[in-house]
Amino acid sequence: DGKSAGHARHDYNLFWPPRQEVLRFTQQLHSLLGAGLELDRSLSILAELTENRQMKAITRNVLADIQGGSSLADGLAKHPYVFPRLYVQMVKAGEAGGVVELVMGRLAGFLESAQVIRDEVTSALMYPALVLLAGIGAIIVLLNVVLPRFSGMFTESVELLPLPTQVLLAVSSLTTEYWWVVAAGLAVSLIGLYVCLQTDRGRYVWDKAKLRIPVAGQLLLELEVARFARMLGTLLQSGVPILVALGIVGDTVTNTAIGRSLLPVRDGVKRGEGGAGPLKSAGIFPMLAVQMTLVGEESGRLEEMLLKVADVYDLHVKTSVKRLLSLVEPALILVLGVVVGFIVVSMLLAVFSLSELAQ
Repeated sequence: DGKSAGHARHDYNLFWPPRQEVLRFTQQLHSLLGAGLELDRSLSILAELTENRQMKAITRNVLADIQGGSSLADGLAKHPYVFPRLYVQMVKAGEAGGVVELVMGRLAGFLESAQVIRDEVTSALMYPALVLLAGIGAIIVLLNVVLPRFSGMFTESVELLPLPTQVLLAVSSLTTEYWWVVAAGLAVSLIGLYVCLQTDRGRYVWDKAKLRIPVAGQLLLELEVARFARMLGTLLQSGVPILVALGIVGDTVTNTAIGRSLLPVRDGVKRGEGGAGPLKSAGIFPMLAVQMTLVGEESGRLEEMLLKVADVYDLHVKTSVKRLLSLVEPALILVLGVVVGFIVVSMLLAVFSLSELAQ
């Protein structure tokens, strides 16, 4: 009964706390352990300090597990949607080496770096997204509200109207009278894409295609390389064996095409050949990352070089995103302006054509 109650206690929640709460938990636990407090006392304080209800309950559950004789890693592992495998393995390595405080500091740095990159990219995308939504909204209003009010004037002489106006009226008719066909087609397409992405083959083809998109594909690749290098470097720095670390990183890489390219790397390490050669043979990783990995292996400072690779590509991604968006914003405004201008000009041409016919 006690075991079943314990499991029920850990399966209580359907809504997981945001990443910021996990980062705050890690930072505060590192600070409390650094101040000389025992682990159970630190968790007890965190449970009182945390305002997020989900995180408070999770912290109390982890504390109860520790007080019941479990390790911190085992307690965290019961909440895989909050503390991923990478997090748990680093804590486990820290407990084995008696350096939990040091590992929590590295975890806090890792999570903070990932959060900074995520926030900067998100904030950079906000303005173009708002411009795009506003433009699409204006086009929908023109096609479905404004244009139908004028279309009655043109019904008897559609064939005499200029070609741009005829095209515009056809599009407006499609979106107003046959909107359900458009909606059904869009829904079927999205469902089909979703079902396809649930298969290993479909997900692999999709992920590989994303890497081939001009400009954006290179950015996605560099973002994944930075994430891979930082995860692997942080795990190795925390004392996790390299084969275990490669297995963890391979499971957590979001792009399956890159994940598959890591399989030969693990095999190469097993054979004692190192990972730089298989990385190069994969043909996906940038040459700079391969060369820095090779230097790290030869010098015995692999984790240090991997973290430098992550820093290099994180910086490159940030500058590239800013440069790309500086070009996308005016291009987006120009395209939307052309579309709206086409609608307005087509309506004016129709009015002028009818005026000439009336004379």
